[in-house]
Amino acid sequence: MAQKSAQQIETTEHVPASEHGGGFPPFSKDTFASQLIWLALAFVALYLLMSRVALPRIGSIITDRKQHIEGDFAQAERLKKDADEALAAYEKSLAEARNRAQALASETRTREAAAAESARKALDAKLNATIADAERTIAGRRSAAMTNVRGIATDAAAAIVQRLTGSAPAGREVEAAVADVLKR
Repeated sequence: MAQKSAQQIETTEHVPASEHGGGFPPFSKDTFASQLIWLALAFVALYLLMSRVALPRIGSIITDRKQHIEGDFAQAERLKKDADEALAAYEKSLAEARNRAQALASETRTREAAAAESARKALDAKLNATIADAERTIAGRRSAAMTNVRGIATDAAAAIVQRLTGSAPAGREVEAAVADVLKR
């Protein structure tokens, strides 16, 4: 088998160019005109096939893609606009909620301050009433004590005068002297 391959190679290598038909076939003078005609026919056929079939399909695909991209851009713009509107509405409702919270806090603070003030006034009134009662009680006891002091002072003064002088003074004179001293 190796011999056949070597023989075939040898035979093809030693074949002169004249036996192959006189050179490279496309450059042959005899077939050059017919090759140009076939080239022109193939070019026209390929041009017609491309212009009538392939290029319209490619053009429609490009047009469809362009429309699809434009639709996507329009939808993106619409969604962006919707998102901006939603954000604005959210910020507005958040501001309103903050205002309501501040108003409620202020109202509660005012109401609690009024309640505290009312409770303070009620406590002040109660304490003032208790103080007034205590002052009346003290005044009553002072007045009772003063009358007792007057009687005790009168008795003590009469006893002192009697012990010093040996005779009991008149009750009216001792009372008048004690009243005069207590007035000062």
